[in-house]
Amino acid sequence: MAAKNPPVRATVLDAITVVIAVRNGMPYVIEAVRSALGQGDAVDRVVVVDDGSEDETHAAVSALAEPRVRLLTNPGRGVSRARNAGAACARTRWLLFLDADDRLAEGAAARLLAAASRDPSAVAIYGRHCRIDAAGRPLGHPFVAGMRRMVLDRGARPSGNILDTLVRGNFIINGGVVIVARDAFERLGGFAPELSLCEDWHLWCRLATLGPIHYLPEWVMDYRVHAVSVMMRNQRRFDDFKPALDAIYGDPGIRARLSPADLASARSEAVTDLQSYCAVQAYRNGARRLGLAMAWDAARRHPAKTPSLILRVGAAMAGL
Repeated sequence: MAAKNPPVRATVLDAITVVIAVRNGMPYVIEAVRSALGQGDAVDRVVVVDDGSEDETHAAVSALAEPRVRLLTNPGRGVSRARNAGAACARTRWLLFLDADDRLAEGAAARLLAAASRDPSAVAIYGRHCRIDAAGRPLGHPFVAGMRRMVLDRGARPSGNILDTLVRGNFIINGGVVIVARDAFERLGGFAPELSLCEDWHLWCRLATLGPIHYLPEWVMDYRVHAVSVMMRNQRRFDDFKPALDAIYGDPGIRARLSPADLASARSEAVTDLQSYCAVQAYRNGARRLGLAMAWDAARRHPAKTPSLILRVGAAMAGL
């Protein structure tokens, strides 16, 4: 019997495939999809991967009848596997993983692609985000939100060969603020399914071992904060993040590029950063005493981080 011809790999387009992993994404998922479709030719396809929704998510996405939208099912296998399944459908050079309750800013995809074109060796480009409430309005008092945006507009973030900085704490949020080179993503095997938290930070660190990650100091995404989001409805403790820390600092590619002393100091800073995150989240969830106790413990363990910790807790107090 003659052997079957191997499948022909789809043409790689200099555009973006948007992957939206979703479980019970109503009422926001359609807004997320439309924000991706609104990017024009910069987005080739929007792949929505339904991870076992029990609401109207599947029916609502199906009803869009949009040729650029592809709907997959991935019942209950987890967000990492859902994202990996969506990425496998891509034929573009770039991937963007958008959370179902967030939305892309107008023109974001084109701006990210323009930044990527300036360095062919780049493995990822990340930008800024704006925090919005359930209704899609900027979070917090308009004056305070405006001040926060002004500070972000003027601030610089790590860009280029950022591995040493990135392993000390995650400053790249997932959900549409970053595009990833598909060939690098596939080389690494995508998101690690065994991690339920910080799987994005784990991937960013591994990507940083392969090439530069550049910062685009422009607003590219709205990050929605609402009561039923995964991160808001579950109070995190530091121990929840230990599997991700072990995966990052045990990764052979990362260990090959950093000295044992650098790895040790980086892990110490990352521990404090995660403790700070838990403190801020507790405060935002209304557990103020717990949040302040966590913040005090983080400052005591790593005094050099106290100024940034004060800023983070202060932002939480201001509703940002």
